[in-house]
Amino acid sequence: MQKVSANSQLAPRRKRKSISYDKYGYLFVVPFFIVFLIFQLYPIFFTFRTSLTDAAGWNKILENDIIGFANFAKLFDFGSEVSRYFWQSIGNTVIMWLCNFIPQIGMALLLASWFTDSRMHLKFQGGFKVMIFMPNIITAATIGMLFYSLFNYPVAPINTLLQNLGIFNAPFEYFRSTAASRGIVSFIQWWMWYGNTMIIMIAGILGISPSLFEASLVDGCTSRQVFWKITLPLIKPILLYNLVTSLVGGLTMFDIPHLMTQGNPNYTTNTVARFIYTQAFESPNNFNMASAASVILFFIIVICSLILSFIMKDRNPAEKKLRRAGK
Repeated sequence: MQKVSANSQLAPRRKRKSISYDKYGYLFVVPFFIVFLIFQLYPIFFTFRTSLTDAAGWNKILENDIIGFANFAKLFDFGSEVSRYFWQSIGNTVIMWLCNFIPQIGMALLLASWFTDSRMHLKFQGGFKVMIFMPNIITAATIGMLFYSLFNYPVAPINTLLQNLGIFNAPFEYFRSTAASRGIVSFIQWWMWYGNTMIIMIAGILGISPSLFEASLVDGCTSRQVFWKITLPLIKPILLYNLVTSLVGGLTMFDIPHLMTQGNPNYTTNTVARFIYTQAFESPNNFNMASAASVILFFIIVICSLILSFIMKDRNPAEKKLRRAGK
């Protein structure tokens, strides 16, 4: 009788173990795929198709004819005005991205190494992290209007301060200077995003096994040696993620230049995203040219991302020897 009761108690347990909840996971990811298909994948295919059509004007956005690669030929015809503005906008975007990304990644790595260094014992770390990250949660429109009012001409806080200090004798027109306009836009982009990059770096460093840092302390390694020999090699995947996301964000930069400078002076702060916007939504609404520029930008981002992935790829010693032997 005891054996029968024991078996009867084990039977329900076996049934519970056989129940699978995997199907419910698919239900939770279905909303993501629906939103992705409607608002991301379909617009991508629609943009690719529009780039091959004569869709110039609202009346031809739905009913248009396929004309092949004529739109791309115009963008690669360096003698045309639209091609000149397009490639100038790419150059502007790359310059402003590099000017904000290099100090951004440097500052993020420096702060992340400080906040995770057990030897430094920094006080009020949480408060510093909040203050550094805070510009990232403020809307770009708010920041753009704030800096526009700070650097406006002729009466603005920065001009007043510099004149009172005796640096300038007269108000300086920042937004009529190419260097000043690009510098302000680059500074804003750096100020907005270095806190976000820092948080991601800190998360990557905290994912490293503490035993490695303890062993380095026992061996008498300095903080600099720990950073270059342990921390930096082990956060390569996180560094690659930051590089790629910053590349995508930098090449699609739109809001700050659009709000502050409108691409001026002389289109020297006009970015690729703003070029696409003006082609599509300003007369004569060249949706075909805007789509072609979007496709070119898409391939530029993909190629640059693949190059970064190849450069940052970890290679084992055997693979390196094979490469050297092949050379």
